[in-house]
Amino acid sequence: MGKIHELDNILANQIAAGEVIERPASIVKELVENSLDAHSHRVDIIVENSSLAFHRHATSKINSRHDLFKVQTMGFRGEALPSIASVADVTLTTAQAGQEEGTMIHLRGGKELVVKPAGARQGTDIKVTDLFFNTPARLKYLKSPQTELTRITDIINRLALANPAVAFSFTHNGRELFRSAGNNNLQQVVAAIYGVQAGRKMLEISGADDDFKVSGFVSLPELTRASRQYITITINHRYIRNFELTKAIIQGYESKLMVGRYPIAVINIDLDPVLVDVNVHPAKREVRLSKEQQLIKLIAETIRQRIAVENLIPDVDADQFIPNDDEVADLDRRLK
Repeated sequence: MGKIHELDNILANQIAAGEVIERPASIVKELVENSLDAHSHRVDIIVENSSLAFHRHATSKINSRHDLFKVQTMGFRGEALPSIASVADVTLTTAQAGQEEGTMIHLRGGKELVVKPAGARQGTDIKVTDLFFNTPARLKYLKSPQTELTRITDIINRLALANPAVAFSFTHNGRELFRSAGNNNLQQVVAAIYGVQAGRKMLEISGADDDFKVSGFVSLPELTRASRQYITITINHRYIRNFELTKAIIQGYESKLMVGRYPIAVINIDLDPVLVDVNVHPAKREVRLSKEQQLIKLIAETIRQRIAVENLIPDVDADQFIPNDDEVADLDRRLK
C-alpha cells in the first residue's frame, strides 16, 4: 500500500471540479448563484463561441457547521471559484463601493499568475476561457456548441424565473438572446422566455399552510408542451429538480390535460430552511424535503382550486341552437 499523503490544492480543486463543473452551463449556474447571494441587482452573461464572461458578480460563504442545516444562500461550499479556476483560464476584476481602485486577479489551471490593482466599477467582472484545457478527456465529451448554448440558455431562463427582481441579460456572439427587467414581475419574465401569448395564458396561484407557501404561475390547460421541461420549481428561489413535486403540479390539472401533454409552470415554495437539505449533491440541484407529502398535497390542491374557477368552456347562447322554420325545412329536405 502506498503512503497516505495530502493532495495539493490544485489537484483537490480539479477533483471537486469533476462534480461541480460538468459543462459551460455549470459555470453559469455557479457564478450567477454566487452573484445572487451577493444581492446583485443586475447580472450580464456574455457568450462568444466557447468563452464566457460574467458581470456584476460576487460571492458569499457559510460561517459555521450550524449554517449547513439552515442554508439560505445559493452557494455555501466555497468550491465554485476554485473548481472553475482549476480547469480554465479565469480573470477576475472587482471593486467595492467607495474604493478608488479595484483588484485584478488572473488564474490559469489553478495557478495564480497575476494579482494587481486595477481600475474597476463597483461590482465584479469574471471572464472564463479555455474550459477543460488541462483535462482533455472531459473536453472531449462536451457536446456541439449549439447543444452547449441550449444548456446555458436553459439555466439562465431558470435563474431568471427564480429571481424576477434581478435584471438578467444574455448575449451570444454579440446578439442579445434574453433580457429581463428586474422589476419583480414574474409574468413578464415568463412572457420574455416563452412568448407574449404564453404569458397571457398564465394563471397566478397562491396557497399556504403552516409550513409552506406556494406561489407562481401555471398555464391554462389549453397551453401545453410535449415534455415536463417547461415546469420550473424553486425552493426559496433556488431552482431544483424534484419528480414528486412535478407530478403534484400535473395532478393539480386532474383530467384537463391531454395524454402526453404538460403545462408551463413556474412554482416557488417558501419554507423554513430547516425543512430542506440542499447538501445532497455538489451541484445543489437535488434536495431532500421534510414533510414532502404535505407539500405535494398543497401544490396539487392549490392548482386544482385555481383552475376550477376558470371558465374553460365558453358560454354559448342556447337560442342560437334553435333552428328557425326555413332551417327545419332545409334539414328535412336533406334527410329525404
